[in-house]
Amino acid sequence: MSEAFTGIDVRQAVPEDADACAAILNDWIDRTDWMPRVHTHADVARYYRDVLFTEQSVWVEGRPVAGFLALEPQTAYVTALYVATPGQGIGRALLDRAKSERRTLSLWTFVANIPARRFYARAGFHEVRRTAGDNEEQLPDILLRWEGPGDG
Repeated sequence: MSEAFTGIDVRQAVPEDADACAAILNDWIDRTDWMPRVHTHADVARYYRDVLFTEQSVWVEGRPVAGFLALEPQTAYVTALYVATPGQGIGRALLDRAKSERRTLSLWTFVANIPARRFYARAGFHEVRRTAGDNEEQLPDILLRWEGPGDG
């Protein structure tokens, strides 16, 4: 759980956090050479406010928000996990929060996202399958799954 990480405050997101979460994703896209920009900054922010924050469970870390995780409640898919500054334990604390809610979790990550793939492997996720780019970015990706104790 997040309490293992000193100074990390994982909490349920509120609607006012949507723009900060969208900004973290937009900043990541802008910094990542291999990641194409498919949606404008404004479209990402609008989607987060109108869809992600209304249809999914979202947890954030910090005030101001330093990272977030979105979980699709019906399918247990982690649809977003982004942090402003990697390497501070925030991503792990957010993922541990999601693990505390579910017996299994699934997510997609891009083949090119080596740091994320290493992070998820350390967190106990295993590869289920790959695609050649069956996503709007048209980038090869990997479906990963985590199964809690007693599953599998």
